Amino acid sequence: MRMIRSDETEIIGNWIKVGEKIVGDVACERVHQLTVAYLNKIGRDWTGWETLYRNPADDRFWLHTYPLGHMHGGGPPALINLSEDEARLKFPELFSSNK
Repeated sequence: MRMIRSDETEIIGNWIKVGEKIVGDVACERVHQLTVAYLNKIGRDWTGWETLYRNPADDRFWLHTYPLGHMHGGGPPALINLSEDEARLKFPELFSSNK
């Protein structure tokens, strides 16, 4: 698994046609591996479609989302770097002092 470089700000997956099948590209697999085995999950939004993660290596926040949500299954996944302020605005419930 390739870790996230300090200069990366997004990892966007794409679907590609292989023969008669549509499959995720290398970026889709990387997003999956990072979210399952490396990044620390902070929590989800109320819809369940967006999840906030933190990179243990540099404490940066990462949004796991599906930017082409109109596609079947939400489309290919993406990881997008958020500043702490952006993360707090998008997921205020995860940063409340009651947690």
